[in-house]
Amino acid sequence: MDNLRTFFIFGLLIVSLLLWEAWQNDYVRPQQAADVASQTQTTTPQAPVSDELPDMPSASAESLPDVPQSQQVSASSGKVHVKTDVMDLHIATQGGDIRDLALLEYAVSSEQPDTPVQFLNDSAGQFFVTQSGLRADGDAPTHYEHYQAEQTEYVLQAGQDELKIPLYWQSESGLQVVKTYNFKRDSYVVNVDYQVINNSGETFSAYPYAQLNRNRSDDDSMFIYTYTGAVFSSKGNEYEKVDFDDLDDKAFSRSSIDGWAAMIQHYFVAAIIPPQASEQLGFYGKSINGTNYTAGVRMPAISASSGEQAATQYQLYLGPKKHERLDKVAENLPLTVDYGILTIISEPLFWIMEWLHKLTGNWGWSIILLTVLIKLAFFKLSATSYRSMAAMRKLTPKLATLKERYGDDKQKFNQAMMDLYRTEKINPLGGCLPILVQMPVFLAFYWVLVESIELRQADFMLWINDLTAMDPYFILPVLFGLSMWFQQKLNPAPQDPAQAMMMKIFPLVFTVFFAFFPAGLVLYWVVNNVLSIAQQWYITRKMGAL
Repeated sequence: MDNLRTFFIFGLLIVSLLLWEAWQNDYVRPQQAADVASQTQTTTPQAPVSDELPDMPSASAESLPDVPQSQQVSASSGKVHVKTDVMDLHIATQGGDIRDLALLEYAVSSEQPDTPVQFLNDSAGQFFVTQSGLRADGDAPTHYEHYQAEQTEYVLQAGQDELKIPLYWQSESGLQVVKTYNFKRDSYVVNVDYQVINNSGETFSAYPYAQLNRNRSDDDSMFIYTYTGAVFSSKGNEYEKVDFDDLDDKAFSRSSIDGWAAMIQHYFVAAIIPPQASEQLGFYGKSINGTNYTAGVRMPAISASSGEQAATQYQLYLGPKKHERLDKVAENLPLTVDYGILTIISEPLFWIMEWLHKLTGNWGWSIILLTVLIKLAFFKLSATSYRSMAAMRKLTPKLATLKERYGDDKQKFNQAMMDLYRTEKINPLGGCLPILVQMPVFLAFYWVLVESIELRQADFMLWINDLTAMDPYFILPVLFGLSMWFQQKLNPAPQDPAQAMMMKIFPLVFTVFFAFFPAGLVLYWVVNNVLSIAQQWYITRKMGAL
């Protein structure tokens, strides 16, 4: 393809998407939030706000959970250490919630292979925790209450497939609650069970709730944007992103009989999956003082008469955004591998690349082979573009003659040039349509490479030991720039001196630009350019334009 046009169109599409997103954030979403707020004020009764429990869902049965102004909960009361084969975490006795979590299978970087990713954290700078409890008008264990633990250390031993951690809470009236965490080997799914034993002499009724509480992250790359924020799935709204700015504008609430709530970031997801229920679930989220944000679920009420018991449960998924794992947890959860509006193209591309990886055992070679397959799929379209380029290249001497004849009279020159195109039966835009047809595939493949955790810290060969990191020696960006420069030599030279100068500068500009891109992306473009050069050189030579 015409390298200049390809990257110009690619850049234009990226800029257009960024402008569209900015316009949505600045104008459309605030207006939508205002409209929703207006409708909500007239149709939905508001839950009472509790000053004592600022980040608690309301106990009222009349409305969805309200999440008013909040504070971070201190976990100074003590922690229970839990270690499985894939997780290393602490459960705070205050609230009985997971306060920090390291993912043992995922290193912070290839330079620190022994330091695992700290996914959940209760430090002030990277606050991200789970919170859950029972919300009632009377005594009930919320995430502010203190539990008792049988042990302070639990480790999944060799040959052991399951680990249970029970936590105990009891009121003065005789109400007892056992909150049990269930961890399994090679699993990022955590089962959380509540058992209520009511010896209070009165009927007990409460709404179970679970939520994720986190602050904004400063980890976004200045070159590659990935979404960090709340995500909800419910009937009719299978995948709905509600970012932090949206929550600053308006609290989110929705009722559905199924679904889940999650907080996602690049490569990882924390999700709350409530049990199947015939009653409505309440999904909610809100900004807390513009610093912390919640996404949670209020589940159907449970009740127990005096002398009886009641139980409820939900699941947490705290781990990588891998299709093979997410598919088994909940419907629509694989959508958290967020390919954006081009998911319909990105998913098949990933499936093919995953199949190629099974054959090669190397993600770098999978990228190369998939690039070849994409190039073959568009072989005829590319050939049409290159024939148009070759035909225009043959006209270069005639165009130069016209330029000398008409000098600075651009109007007459352009008219004579169009007449020449008509005489020679050449469409000057003949190379653009094939490129436009291919661009969605290129963009979709871009998001596959950015979003797929399988490529994170994946080794290729020689000096490339992480396909999602920059080339440490900038060899691939330099090869990319050279291939771009060589391909320009096969294209017709612009008659406008300014355009000709721009074309000379472009390889250098894009070399610098691509130096900060992940090696996997640059590898794709280098292979694509090499294949394009081979095809274009063959067609140009065959048509006698060389």
